[in-house]
Amino acid sequence: MKFQFEPDLDYQLDAISAVCDLFRGQESQRGEFSISAAPGASAEDEAQMGFAENALGIANSLNLPADSVLENLRETQRRNGLRRSDSLESLDFTVEMETGTGKTYVYLRTIFELNKRYGFTKFVIVVPSIAIKEGVNKSLEMMGDHFRSLYSGAPFAHFIYDSARMGRVRAFAASPDIEIMVVTVGAINKPDINSIYQENERTGGEKPIDFVRATSPILIVDEPQSVDGGVSGRGREALESMNPLCTLGYSATHVDKRHMVYRLTAVDAFDRKLVKRIEVAAATVSDDYNTPYIRLVSTRRQRGNFITARIEVDEETRAGSVRRRQITVQDGDDLERRTRRAIYRDHVIRELRVGRDAIMELSVPGDYKWIRPGEAYGAVDNAAVHRAMIRRAIREHFEKEKRLAGEGVKVLTLFFIDRVALYRDRDADGNPAKGEYARIFEEEYRRLARNPDYASLFGEKADLSDAAERAHDGYFSIDRRGGWTDTPENHENNQTNRDSSERAYNLIMRDKEKLLSFDEPLKFIFSHSALREGWDNPNVFQICALRDIHSERERRQSIGRGLRLCVNQEGERQRGFEMNTLTVIARESYQEFAENLQREIEVETGFRFGILESHQFESIQITGDDGRPQWLGMEKSQALWENLRQRGYVDAQGKVSDSLRNDLKSGNVALPPEFEDMRDPIIEILRKAAGRIEIADADERRKANPREAVLNGRDFQELWERVKYKTSYSVRFDNETMIERCAESLRNAQAVPFAKLQWSDADISIERAGVQAALTRTAAPVALDGASVEMPDPLTELQSRTQLTRSSVYRILEDSGRLDDFERNPQKFIEIAAGVINRSKRASLVEGIKYQRLGNDRYFCQELFQTEELTGYLRNMLESQKSVYERVIYDSDVEREFANALEMNAAVKVYAKLPNWFSVPTPLGAYHPDWAALIEDDSGERLYFVVETKGTAFLDDLRNAERAKVECGKAHFQSLRDVASPPVEYKVVRALDELMAQI
Repeated sequence: MKFQFEPDLDYQLDAISAVCDLFRGQESQRGEFSISAAPGASAEDEAQMGFAENALGIANSLNLPADSVLENLRETQRRNGLRRSDSLESLDFTVEMETGTGKTYVYLRTIFELNKRYGFTKFVIVVPSIAIKEGVNKSLEMMGDHFRSLYSGAPFAHFIYDSARMGRVRAFAASPDIEIMVVTVGAINKPDINSIYQENERTGGEKPIDFVRATSPILIVDEPQSVDGGVSGRGREALESMNPLCTLGYSATHVDKRHMVYRLTAVDAFDRKLVKRIEVAAATVSDDYNTPYIRLVSTRRQRGNFITARIEVDEETRAGSVRRRQITVQDGDDLERRTRRAIYRDHVIRELRVGRDAIMELSVPGDYKWIRPGEAYGAVDNAAVHRAMIRRAIREHFEKEKRLAGEGVKVLTLFFIDRVALYRDRDADGNPAKGEYARIFEEEYRRLARNPDYASLFGEKADLSDAAERAHDGYFSIDRRGGWTDTPENHENNQTNRDSSERAYNLIMRDKEKLLSFDEPLKFIFSHSALREGWDNPNVFQICALRDIHSERERRQSIGRGLRLCVNQEGERQRGFEMNTLTVIARESYQEFAENLQREIEVETGFRFGILESHQFESIQITGDDGRPQWLGMEKSQALWENLRQRGYVDAQGKVSDSLRNDLKSGNVALPPEFEDMRDPIIEILRKAAGRIEIADADERRKANPREAVLNGRDFQELWERVKYKTSYSVRFDNETMIERCAESLRNAQAVPFAKLQWSDADISIERAGVQAALTRTAAPVALDGASVEMPDPLTELQSRTQLTRSSVYRILEDSGRLDDFERNPQKFIEIAAGVINRSKRASLVEGIKYQRLGNDRYFCQELFQTEELTGYLRNMLESQKSVYERVIYDSDVEREFANALEMNAAVKVYAKLPNWFSVPTPLGAYHPDWAALIEDDSGERLYFVVETKGTAFLDDLRNAERAKVECGKAHFQSLRDVASPPVEYKVVRALDELMAQI
């Protein structure tokens, strides 16, 4: 199996452009420097390393003025709805992307795009751990052919930095091609001992770091919050010592955000279904208040060296009932008094410690207990709870196997444990033996495998003992003797720990495709902390946390292992929540899990749920007085925000009020008259700010069964007869019309500025603390004369970026009348022109699409409603009488209100929320229409509709790709008009009232 990569995902292209556009106006060029061969190296050695004596090394070079970079930065931030940077103190940029959305793909493709646009060739990827290092290397191997096909076979080389192969660093410096070095921060953050800072005979007696510095590499930092070691930590110092041209940080959990250029939050990812939906199967113990229960959650050092602990206890409420809750305690606290329960008599908090050795001493009657974070005193039998959790994980796994095996999707389940010995142990003679979890797993696996519900997964003569043993395995760090070992919390802190991790990761990181094959029996993976970050597999559908999740980032890191959208046996990504649901089996309630996850997201990313900031409307596009598109701008954005505050929709801190949520729900949000024309994009921003991540409760999952009376009734059969047919499409468009459209769009595109020179004056003072520079004055930018600039060939550049012929590009440029702008700023003009032409080309493509019915025997069978399982959650379901299903599953408030209206309107005879298997092919991927309905008008005429429900009835307000798919849907159903009379009509509406008004 080979992974297939999608080159046209809009959010990934936006993230790539956000970085590349920072250098708009930069001319493509190369810097050269001298290097010398290692003493005694043979000609053959030199040729193999890619250099010869006195050859020139190739360096990145930036000749763009700082004010131009700052202008580009602010434009990028405005486009992406981010707060703009006030100044540009460093070329240090941040890209935030939610786990599972293709962060590695984005920054690797950014390398090739930067090379294509500006000629940059030297890149260093710095990662925090062995796991991520192996993952990046594996990604480069898997994506190599993909990138070559996208970038005309651009030659490139990549390697993992190895202190035993220093000659490779010399080749990195000398090569004229794209060079990518992958290195862990542990290999560069200690100048006194790391080999990269030591003179080496393989580098001609030079320090390898000097070769890296000479190339002015672009640094790509994967998970900078783990690499930096704090703002002034050793990792940060090591990055700065590489003399980078710029630094690009990629993570979902940034600590120091610096200049942010792109942000895809957790809310964005879930809202756009770019990751799996999360549901929680909560293993909580209730009504067990008969014994003292104390669980240590965490300890914390307060101001003045004062230590407190957060513990969980069973407390009596003022109403006389008992509930389990967390309280803060300190040394000497009497728990009988704090909980108001006599059962805690003589239970007193004693010594508290923080840090890696965090612990709490608890005085109990006649004894003392020492409790570490996550451990509990007086809890129910953990073995019984863990057995129940393992059983639930296996059951969830089998259920998904039944549904997804037919789709070619292999299901994987991941267990996190707190000690390796619980899974793999040794007997008295030192021989390997199964640990407690391994024994429980095999017992429960065999038990459930005999259940008639899962008989289809096993043959009648299957050896269940052998199947159970081959279905699971563990991935742990491996010591020098080949034994398993617990992965230390900081497993990159010394060479011994790094070597142990490397042995484990070499086993798991290079078998990703094998693990996804049906031929591989392994389906259940047990791990200590080794897989907490840096490893993920798209087909992990269950995560069972047999250890307590309590430390910072641990919850997000754990569930992040399973957030990627799944792939089938051909390596093709499968979309939609119907196929992509991650079930987390955890020892906390569903509500607690959701609240804790939200709190962690806020702490780690700085994203604040329910907060609307004054700059968030700035990127709304409007039509200017000159008829050209432009941004709403910061001034008007702040004015609108202030109006919302005065209306009580937000408070002074931007916190969204319940009155706004209620008005959003009813559709009665009040806006100033001057903003009414922008209502739909404004409402979309308000909805996003007022929302939150939806975490489903696995115990509320229900199957939506077909309603046989409706399914087999005359009304639905007549409706289905009009919509069921499959089509194929061809694209025809008039080249002349497309060229005219492109020329007109370019004619009306934004102005192209001159390249500018910025003068700045500063006072330099030499003090004991170092050399200080203080800015004293800046002058107005001076336009640079472009006559001395080496002009690129615009036809070649635009032909490459648009895939149009040279003659078509020439005509577009000539007819646009904008060639003077090319002479003013060639690079900027090419970038603007390429964007305008590609948008116009996409519009012409959709307008010229033609669908053809494949024939009377090619259609979606009505029986699929019975054979294809459809599941949802109680809170997103409506009981239905007119629908083909007993329950309607909705994804938004708009869909819920539409379904309610369909149920209550007497004119609606039957309807269906179309399942995910009903799809229309388009050049932009599969399109899934929302509804099919049969409506009878006042005269008794029966009318048939396919309806797309959107938050706006104006197609121009939708994203380009979304709008194009809707247009394709319209063309598809137009091609079915000859099936029966009256034909099916395709409509896009916000509510049923709008549809009824059109009848």
